[in-house]
Amino acid sequence: MTGKPRPFGLLAEVTHRCPLHCVYCSNPLALLDRRDELTTADWVRVLGQAAALGVLQVHLSGGEPLVRGDLEVLVAECRRLGLYTNLITSGLGLTEQRAESLVAAGLNSAQLSIQGDAAESTDLVAASKRFDKKEAAARTIRAAGLPLNMNVVLHRLNLDRLDAIIDLCLRWGAERLELANTQYYGWALRNRDLLMPSKAQLDAAVGVYRRRKAELADRVELLWILPDYYEPYPKPCMGGWARTALTVAPDGVAYPCSAASEITTMAFPSVREHDLEWIWAESPAFEAYRSTGWLPDPCRGCPRKELDFGGCRCQAFALTGDAGRTDPVCRHSPDHHLVADALVRANQEGAGGQLVHRRPTVDARGR
Repeated sequence: MTGKPRPFGLLAEVTHRCPLHCVYCSNPLALLDRRDELTTADWVRVLGQAAALGVLQVHLSGGEPLVRGDLEVLVAECRRLGLYTNLITSGLGLTEQRAESLVAAGLNSAQLSIQGDAAESTDLVAASKRFDKKEAAARTIRAAGLPLNMNVVLHRLNLDRLDAIIDLCLRWGAERLELANTQYYGWALRNRDLLMPSKAQLDAAVGVYRRRKAELADRVELLWILPDYYEPYPKPCMGGWARTALTVAPDGVAYPCSAASEITTMAFPSVREHDLEWIWAESPAFEAYRSTGWLPDPCRGCPRKELDFGGCRCQAFALTGDAGRTDPVCRHSPDHHLVADALVRANQEGAGGQLVHRRPTVDARGR
């Protein structure tokens, strides 16, 4: 591992099962069945390897991780290994008893997702009438003594409600709020024409964010995740491909980021067959786009190449079918017209079509 970065974060996607059907879900279009999931023993082994590799934080995600009955076992193992644990949850299924058992096992924090500031937004985006359950989950998280982090994915259908969304999170007691403009992979890419905001919407929302960040500086931490389609240059690929974190999917396949499963032209290694040390340091998939030696033109001679590493490999693949091309978000990319055309459509009136909701392959209640 000499000279190579070590990951500090592990996204442990323990399941794809989920009671929500969000139109921007970060899970792949082909969802994994419960029968494909790693066992408890598998995950315990992976967590031990992650700690040995240098990981400090484990983010327990899904789907909805609460559908797994062994979640407390995994949290307790993280505590034994000295790993910080964060539960990424829809809040559905988080009872007082479950929250208490997770805290007793050693859970450090929880991130609660919402779709907007009212029940209608949850129904529209997630095909679920369970907005009240989210408010109850926020109370439960706080009552259990956990810091309440919240997340909302922003898009054309809720961006105009940003002030109200922030107010709601304040009322519920959020200490940290991630305002995550939609990243267009998987389900979000499939629904892009209906989710992409106009430039006027985005500019107004940026103004709201800056005003509220200044107002709330001493009360709540506000984070703004850039809507990169409107940026002149792409975002770096998770801080650079295989540089800061890794993802393990429910079936044990390991990825440099959570969206990489969409790159169907690459063979990604599995923790069922290899340990994380080899996967991170030596596997061809993790080595493929590490550093900058692989970069194509125009990236190869660009002074920004050590800043954005040619952009996002998953986005390059999603838009061009080739993970090795310059991210089309970049204004110098030969494929930039693919992004420019999407923005033209986003700024026209009357986008047509119907939202396509994510559907689980098995019962979201864990049966």
